[in-house]
Amino acid sequence: MNTLKINNLCKTYDNGVQAINDVSLEISNGMFGLLGPNGAGKSSLMRTIATLQKPDTGSIEFNSVNIIENPLHIRQSLGYLPQEFGVYPKISAYRLLDHLAILKGIVNKSDRQGQIMNLLQQTNLIDHKHKAVHTFSGGMRQRFGIAQALLGDPKIIIVDEPTAGLDPEERNRFNNLLSEIGENKIVLLSTHIVADVTDLCTNMAIVASGKIIAQGKPEEAISAINGEIWMKTIAKDELADYREKANVISSQLNAGKMNIHVHSDIRPDSGFTSIAPNLEDVYFIALHQNHSKKRDYV
Repeated sequence: MNTLKINNLCKTYDNGVQAINDVSLEISNGMFGLLGPNGAGKSSLMRTIATLQKPDTGSIEFNSVNIIENPLHIRQSLGYLPQEFGVYPKISAYRLLDHLAILKGIVNKSDRQGQIMNLLQQTNLIDHKHKAVHTFSGGMRQRFGIAQALLGDPKIIIVDEPTAGLDPEERNRFNNLLSEIGENKIVLLSTHIVADVTDLCTNMAIVASGKIIAQGKPEEAISAINGEIWMKTIAKDELADYREKANVISSQLNAGKMNIHVHSDIRPDSGFTSIAPNLEDVYFIALHQNHSKKRDYV
């Protein structure tokens, strides 16, 4: 069993932005979702775990070794697919994987060839092995990104916003691939797409303004608000009034009308219907509560 322990991690950039604010997490084998809006600090945390930058304070241990002091310990066991994944132009998928495998220290040619062919097969790219990666579609490029991340059989894999911009079919294909990988490794999935965490992750944390504002198992978080989510369809111009008198956590325009979700122990008024909660409701409640705390503090 692999373990990643993050304790009281902080990181402030030179421009004054506190990207990581006292983050503590404990993660073991399986899919762990790091969910939050763009700019929440997810990528900063990913880069720090990958030892691409050092924190100001705090510690990170991978399998009981402090990786801030010993970054090579996790680098030898890490597969990383960053949000922006660049490739060399005019180089085929096979040749690029071969080059990256050498950089990862896989020096035996036969071992490299076996790994590369297996990974191309696993990511459904075997028929495209001689094509230049820069000509791949977005989904194919992301699957290639996972193939390169899996070189060397890593113990921990970090994927940052992997399904952003993918069409539904490619997103499903990519998520199925992640599910297979996550059975015997730590897979840390950073995303702003709630459905990806719902579909894939057994544990999660919600991040906002560099802080962990909620964490736990998705199904337990959903169960905790059962009976507390209410929906009503209103006119668009009524939204401001409802925000004043009810705890509106989300609103969605549908055919000229506004569907609102309210978090409340009791029915807000007779026009509301009780609905089964989902992870999106959990997410919006956490963000709403965090925003309220910041507003009260100010």
